Amino acid sequence: MSSSRDEDLDWLYGRDRQQVQPERTRVMPNPYGTAAPDAPPDQAMYPPAGASGYGNPQRRPGLPPSGPPRGPGGPRRPMAPQPARPAKQRHPVRNFFRVLLILLLLFILWLVAVPAYAYTQIARVDAAPSGQRPADQPGKTFLLVGSDSRAGLSKAEQRRLGTGSTGGQRTDTIMLIYLPPGGKSALISIPRDSYVDIPGHSKNKINAAYAFGGPELLVQTVEQNTRLRLDGYMEIGFGGFVNIIDALGGIRMCLPNAIKDRDSHLDLPKGCQNLSGVEALGYVRMRNADPRGDLGRVERQREMLAAVADKAASPTTMLNPVRYWNFCMASAKAIKLGRDTSLPETVLLALAMKQISGGSGLTLTVPLSSTGASTSAGSAVVWDPAKSKAIFSDIARGDTSGLAKYSK
Repeated sequence: MSSSRDEDLDWLYGRDRQQVQPERTRVMPNPYGTAAPDAPPDQAMYPPAGASGYGNPQRRPGLPPSGPPRGPGGPRRPMAPQPARPAKQRHPVRNFFRVLLILLLLFILWLVAVPAYAYTQIARVDAAPSGQRPADQPGKTFLLVGSDSRAGLSKAEQRRLGTGSTGGQRTDTIMLIYLPPGGKSALISIPRDSYVDIPGHSKNKINAAYAFGGPELLVQTVEQNTRLRLDGYMEIGFGGFVNIIDALGGIRMCLPNAIKDRDSHLDLPKGCQNLSGVEALGYVRMRNADPRGDLGRVERQREMLAAVADKAASPTTMLNPVRYWNFCMASAKAIKLGRDTSLPETVLLALAMKQISGGSGLTLTVPLSSTGASTSAGSAVVWDPAKSKAIFSDIARGDTSGLAKYSK
């Protein structure tokens, strides 16, 4: 009983098992070779630092390398910490040019927007005649008319402007402006006392055509006597002319002689001076005190037109917002355009006037054979048939090179 019990206890506590001696510690072989004889024991047991093996397992495929970054020449030094980015510096020169560019764009917009708006305020008249008209010629041909109508002027204004109180309306100024496809532009004055055929009214002075039938009959009369097709029509009255000159701050003119003319209300000294609107109107309308009569008058009109165009396009006007606005608005109220005169044609007319005022165009008067012919309409001027036909034939072909010999 007791032995059986002891056996059970021996089984329970393992007394009958053989005692196993612990295995001796073995030295692992060095995979990198045998250490030098004088190397310490631990150097033989462990691989050198940085070698793959014990303490530095090889990187498994697909996993990032462990340890410090390595390079072709060995371990790379860790990247130094980046310094904090400095605050963004301002560039005053760049900002200055940016502001300057914005101002330049606004200035260009102003130069375009003001005349575009003024164009929408211009009154329109029927100037295109009905019926058969001459064929189109190369380039563009415009009729510029100065009306002597007193409509809209009070008695006081008529006295101030020296226009008199003649009723009705006639053309005080008639000019053809031709812009060829190539070559010089030409401004051709047509004396208002020119004795011509007026459709439906026999022969008369050309300025009577406006009184008989307004702009339409005047355009038809010019086309019939020149055989040129007119592309555009512009008209300006007495009051409008004065307002344009005053909006520009006056016009500087150089008078070769002193002028004293009671009919034109003029008393001007000799020499260069600035003429107001009223003085400029009297200057271009005067003819009784001019020994050349109507011929001297048309030359002064061309001279004044060139001076107005030159000052309107000068920096003193373009760079002065107030003057530029006043000039554009005064022009819009002063002129009338034909209904078929488009904005591009108006721009071309302005360009032609600028070219002529700059001296690169031609200015002339229709050649005359008589300046004091006795006619049924009184004393009148008569065109030279051969020379006038030659001028209009050249324009009909789009060639202004032969007009220089008639230039004055």
